[in-house]
Amino acid sequence: MKSINPFNQQVLQQYDEFSDSELRTKVDASAKMYVAWKAKSLSYRILLVKKLAENLRSKKIELAASMTLEMGKIHKEAIGEIEKCAWLCDYYAENAPQLLAGRHVKTEMYKSYVTYQPLGTVLAVMPWNFPFWQVFRAAVPALLAGNTMLLKHASNVFGSALLIEQLFLESGFSEGTFTTLLIGAQKVKQVISAPSVVGVALTGSEFAGASVASLAGKNIKRQVLELGGSDAFVVLADADLERAADVAVASRMLNAGQSCIASKRFFVHQKVHDLFVHKVLQRLQKLNIDDPLSEKTNFGPMARMDLADDLVEQLSKGLSQGAQVIQGGNRDQCLFEPTLLVLPSSENVLLKEETFGPLMPIVAFKDEGEALQMANDSRFGLGGSVWTGDLEKGEQIALKIEAGAVFVNGMVRSDPRLPFGGIKDSGYGRELSQEGILEFVNTKTIVVEQ
Repeated sequence: MKSINPFNQQVLQQYDEFSDSELRTKVDASAKMYVAWKAKSLSYRILLVKKLAENLRSKKIELAASMTLEMGKIHKEAIGEIEKCAWLCDYYAENAPQLLAGRHVKTEMYKSYVTYQPLGTVLAVMPWNFPFWQVFRAAVPALLAGNTMLLKHASNVFGSALLIEQLFLESGFSEGTFTTLLIGAQKVKQVISAPSVVGVALTGSEFAGASVASLAGKNIKRQVLELGGSDAFVVLADADLERAADVAVASRMLNAGQSCIASKRFFVHQKVHDLFVHKVLQRLQKLNIDDPLSEKTNFGPMARMDLADDLVEQLSKGLSQGAQVIQGGNRDQCLFEPTLLVLPSSENVLLKEETFGPLMPIVAFKDEGEALQMANDSRFGLGGSVWTGDLEKGEQIALKIEAGAVFVNGMVRSDPRLPFGGIKDSGYGRELSQEGILEFVNTKTIVVEQ
């Protein structure tokens, strides 16, 4: 298994996959550590999470460089990702006592209450596009709840995966509390079937989610799935177009367009369609593709050649169905130009499939009813946004959009304080906030009668 720099295609490192016996040893060590870890006080676990936040901040340059080299994230965004991981640690360190506090229930019994207890070892199957954030938002709440965690990361970011494991060790977590597994997808079944593994948290593609869900279901294991997304970005006639265009480009082009919660389908009222397209074009023309390690670069490469190949194929299908390129459309290996398109209708494949790269398709609508129909005409339901000068109207539309999160006049983003997850083919379960920390606990009822 290789880690390849997407900017210049140089091989960074080769990794040997764990043998079956090595994998069993790691899984068994995690199970053994669970017994000791769950016995630790919450205050002790919080101290380690606070140290983890400190180490993230003190090592952010080194950690950010790792993900930039492995998957092409530009320097500024990589630094921001590490800082967001530290923020998540801060949030849970401060709030875990309240989030995990049991609750008394008034009944006719002498005493009745609900308590939250850990379950065991959780397997995290994580993607390459946010190599640190995706892991931390799954790991930190699960560990604070008293579980241990095994990480199966994407093979092109194994370097980052090993750095994450080292961070936990350096922060005082005992070996086996958080463990990186150097394995391919074919060995995930072996891990899920282990009796000590009680659940799976997966962020990834629909295919990966369906496969893991099938294995977990067969073994009766809990699951949290955060899969693909194709968020709607709805611009009403009374929207602040300058602000909407700023956020539209930022959302779509973040991480070279490789984000589950990026806005990917742009629906604009016909009265302001042309003007909005012009404003977006002006902003896209300021993006320059260059070395992602440079602080001057504001747009980087896609993470792998095969991903760029897939996007070229999707673009070709979209063009054959009437899409018109306003800017971009060219590709050189992993360097794919930010591409603006206008579509004659919402039936184009670019609005039906998830496009995981810098394609920005825009289509006009005639009224709010049509906009809502277009927004909900998707098998995905991760996020969405509505842009309008009428906040009450925007909120009413947001309530009708079929998604796990909808923002009015704001960029869809994950936040440790708010639950995050999707519906439809975007998955199920929630990460972050209280909902996230309670996904892998035993919600136990205790009744005492005299």
